[in-house]
Amino acid sequence: MSDHAADRATETFVAHRNLLFTVAYEMLGSAADAEDVLQETWLRWVKVGPEEVRDERAYLVRITTRQALNRLRTMKRRKEEYVGPWLPEPLLTTPDVAEDVELAESVSMALMLVLETLTPTERAVFVLREVFDVSYDEIAAAVDKTPPAVRQIAHRARQHVDARRPRAAVSQRQTKAALQSFQRAIETRDLQGLLDVLAPDVVLIGDGGGLKQAGLRPVVGADKAIRYILGGIGKTPATLTSEPTVVNGNPGLVLRLDGELDGVMAIRVDDDRITGVYYVRNPEKLSRVESETPLTLR
Repeated sequence: MSDHAADRATETFVAHRNLLFTVAYEMLGSAADAEDVLQETWLRWVKVGPEEVRDERAYLVRITTRQALNRLRTMKRRKEEYVGPWLPEPLLTTPDVAEDVELAESVSMALMLVLETLTPTERAVFVLREVFDVSYDEIAAAVDKTPPAVRQIAHRARQHVDARRPRAAVSQRQTKAALQSFQRAIETRDLQGLLDVLAPDVVLIGDGGGLKQAGLRPVVGADKAIRYILGGIGKTPATLTSEPTVVNGNPGLVLRLDGELDGVMAIRVDDDRITGVYYVRNPEKLSRVESETPLTLR
């Protein structure tokens, strides 16, 4: 490859890098794996001759999708051997992500968990079609299926996801208000405050990955969740502090014990009450909570 061609390849890849990372992250739920996919995409991209490419964006998305699908299948065993519940790796996202309603929902912890219940191919098709509005023909080329088959997969995946989405669209303002009430109740150990903000059927999921203490299974119900939260705080003499932030495009909290990072918390809100609490404590998943990660749909 000539120097000019190499410069052009680099320039094109860099221009689409945030998009490719977003595609890979939404398919994998892991920033570390998404970065590996981007490295593999780059290695393949620089070997492609300009005459082979009509649409650079579509071509790069296709390479990224194929590499992410390969990695998604190999991640299955890793997740099966994971200690306790597995949550997506949380990202501190830039303000523009929160302002983009479609993008913020697509990377929310709640929806990312729903995507975990799809097959690898269903997840790829759903992400490319519903989130990035990729054509059926382009998706078919990326997942090695026919366009009619992709349409069927997309329909099936959409039905599956729609059945598990939050019951009604909730604004960032409503989520932020619920989070603030939850934060105050935690910091003051206010039992009634927690009862007021948590839905009776709330589900709390903690991810310690065997490296930090967390429940080995989801905690269901407000009473059990409150005992889990207050019991955990009460067992430590350390000073708990929490700071509001934007996690995966939505309001969240960074929690610290005696100033040391303990974890990142995200929530799901339905009808002004918290129905899901997601607390990532696994230190291997917290490398991106000290700086913002840019994401994009374009």
